[in-house]
Amino acid sequence: MNDITNESVGNSLSRIDLLALAIKRERQLAGLSVTELAKRASVAKSTLSQLESGIGNPSIETLWSLAMAMGLQVTRFFEQPQQHLRVIRANEGMTAYAEASNYAATLLADCPAGVQRDIYRLKVQPGEARLSQPHPAGTVEHVVLCSGSANVGPANEPVLLHAGDYISYSANLPHVFEAFEADTTAVMVIEHP
Repeated sequence: MNDITNESVGNSLSRIDLLALAIKRERQLAGLSVTELAKRASVAKSTLSQLESGIGNPSIETLWSLAMAMGLQVTRFFEQPQQHLRVIRANEGMTAYAEASNYAATLLADCPAGVQRDIYRLKVQPGEARLSQPHPAGTVEHVVLCSGSANVGPANEPVLLHAGDYISYSANLPHVFEAFEADTTAVMVIEHP
């Protein structure tokens, strides 16, 4: 199975290793044995054991079955420690592929419990940069650049993004969006505590 790709691993553990730890953590938190979870998820026990050992390469369908068997959102397997700044380039991130169709999904960010999200479509022209004042503590902005190029993020250290790149940053400090190409477009999600 070639269902998860690992690109741009930024720490000593690969994405597959992190996924393996998350599956095992959630199974143990649910108080389930490998045998019981495999049975509930209709997954072979050997497959689940391999996944928890970081050997397997699960499809979206397998991850979904495991999550449903434990009453979880599948994104729980991809949760990372909260970061103040995260950049995922267009060809990076952990991508899961479907078994029977040409479908790939790369999780950019999961929504913490108790948080509200607003979603915006942006169309920005070159010229004066948009400087936003700090939002309340705990506010996080997520931006996926759809076309063009722009400096985005904390005003004191914006990151140059190109089409397909993703960034998230704490918005409780001044932050900026500066387009370099005509009709630069993006999707922005603002999380409010």
